[in-house]
Amino acid sequence: MATLCKNCNHALVFDPAIQKMHCMYCGSAFFAEEVESEAKKYRENERVLTRGEVYGDDEVIEDFLECYVYTCSECGGEIVIHGSESSSKCIYCGNPNVVFSRMTKEKKPDYIIPFAITKEQALSVVNQVVSKAVFAPKEVKNFTPEDVRGIYIPYWIVNANHEETAVVRSNKNTGTYKYRFSGRTGNMHVHNFPIDGCTILSDESSTRLEPFDLSRMKPFDEDYLLGFYSNSSDITYDELQLATMKRAKEIFDKSVIHDVTGSSPQVVAEFHETSILRDYKYAMFPVWFVTFRCDGQPHTILINGQTGKVVCGLPWRKKLFWAVTIVSGILASVATIFLLNAIIKACGSKGIGEYHSKKDPAAIIGDIGMCLSMILPFVAYAKLSKVKKNLKLTQSETTFRFVKKRQG
Repeated sequence: MATLCKNCNHALVFDPAIQKMHCMYCGSAFFAEEVESEAKKYRENERVLTRGEVYGDDEVIEDFLECYVYTCSECGGEIVIHGSESSSKCIYCGNPNVVFSRMTKEKKPDYIIPFAITKEQALSVVNQVVSKAVFAPKEVKNFTPEDVRGIYIPYWIVNANHEETAVVRSNKNTGTYKYRFSGRTGNMHVHNFPIDGCTILSDESSTRLEPFDLSRMKPFDEDYLLGFYSNSSDITYDELQLATMKRAKEIFDKSVIHDVTGSSPQVVAEFHETSILRDYKYAMFPVWFVTFRCDGQPHTILINGQTGKVVCGLPWRKKLFWAVTIVSGILASVATIFLLNAIIKACGSKGIGEYHSKKDPAAIIGDIGMCLSMILPFVAYAKLSKVKKNLKLTQSETTFRFVKKRQG
């Protein structure tokens, strides 16, 4: 299903820059509420066919086991869609198409956040992030994206009550016992809580894309999908309940940990219950997916299509990273020694090698400086762990294939 221009009868697409439906042929622009496809009432019950039904089961190969075939409403060409896709583009005429039967027979969304970031803006913010990656190889800094896809991801917006009793263990610095145990109990209400409704995208990736500005949600209109790709929700109510419970528990535990004394606190025992209220809503949120390869490894960068927030981890040059870290530590130590030597001489002492008193302020400062230079590699290692975690999400083969399957 495509929506046609009132003036020239060519296909309209949604333009994030002007927040209107735009005709690339005559330049006309309309609000989504002002236009509607004439084919909608005829095609809303049209069923998508499996590839086996179209070509015969003998022709089905592994890569196409989950394919469905839909007919372009403009040129009659075959559009191959996968899984829960609900909008795509025709590779023959280029026109956008919405598989409207999936919007009515499954659950039609209540709201949508239209794309506010254009494709060019998405690539611009990605290039800004990549250019600042000091340890990224040249291949990454000069990368050419294989695909850039704007995809609407399904989200459920829930309100829920969470009750929990937790026991927190923390380390004691003094006393007979090594640990301190603290108990906390309470309840909290989460309001307008976004939960990713697509099983393809990992919960961690979708969480990092937040926040979305829910105040800018609009009542759902299929025309916002035109020119973009989209997926319908494919999770069950039990999965929604589990995801809500998991995220609510993370928020509660984080609050509890900040409320206890002692070092290295962690929740060691808990009882919790999360109940979703029945006023949950179904919405579509915009995400740009930029895919590329580095040394044959697939990478996918995500960009919040509303705010421009970038979620990614980039390949890095390990030898250069550790060389810079070690050299920085050595330089910090040398700089500390020379600085203290200058301070001591200015105060009338004979030099940094000739003081012995541990009560000497210069000695204390020196010890602190040396300690700081020694812990620099450990700080770098902690930072590296975070980078590796982000890179693992970026190199997800599942996410890469999720984008590559999009026809266009």
